[in-house]
Amino acid sequence: MPKLDDLHEWMSFSDPDKDQTWIVDATFMLSNWTCIWGRGCKGVLDDDATKLQQGCCSFGAHFIDKDDLASVKRSARRLKPEHWANHAKGSNGRWLTKERDGADKTRTVDGACIFHNPPGFPGGGGCAFHVAATEAGERPMDWKPDVCWQLPLRLDEHTEDDGHVVSFVREWKRRDWGEGGHDFHWWCTDHHAAFVGTRPVYLELKDEIIELCGAKIYARIVEALRSRTGAALPHPKARRRTV
Repeated sequence: MPKLDDLHEWMSFSDPDKDQTWIVDATFMLSNWTCIWGRGCKGVLDDDATKLQQGCCSFGAHFIDKDDLASVKRSARRLKPEHWANHAKGSNGRWLTKERDGADKTRTVDGACIFHNPPGFPGGGGCAFHVAATEAGERPMDWKPDVCWQLPLRLDEHTEDDGHVVSFVREWKRRDWGEGGHDFHWWCTDHHAAFVGTRPVYLELKDEIIELCGAKIYARIVEALRSRTGAALPHPKARRRTV
């Protein structure tokens, strides 16, 4: 019998207001995953990049749509030199570049996204948007490119022939990066080191889930998770710690 290396429990429910079904990865939602940037995160390069403290910022960020790009342009104009190590290089829109296919993305500088502050930067290491938003008393997710705050969540939506929409809410997988995802040395949901949080993902990432799905659907997710019976199926990567 084949070994089930990535066994997850899923739950589904109908949207009360739309012709839509929601399918949710209960195993991930109930897991104790948490972001460990600056606390042992090895990054997404081919080799262990813990010392660089780049997390998932080693590559430029792509934009989901025009609204996403417009939002980041507004955020970038709010950044000051004390927030952003690359302010002199990237201000006045010089942080933006294009891929060969014409897609917009953030530039990279010294092997990381131009908005990444290196360790030791006086204003604070890590994402410049995160630094500035925290200082302003605002949510960092409202400043960042969508892909940056959505990870490691993923919303996949599929429309059936009759128009019915099926929406999957799950963890981000290596395959979601395309072929290049399998070249990463490590990814945050693919190793037990990140499953050390003190509360379940559906609480840890409440704001992000609401932003993706809406408050009503988030409430249904919470209701479904809390009404389930029996012990939760441990996340496959968390199980690796004990087997």
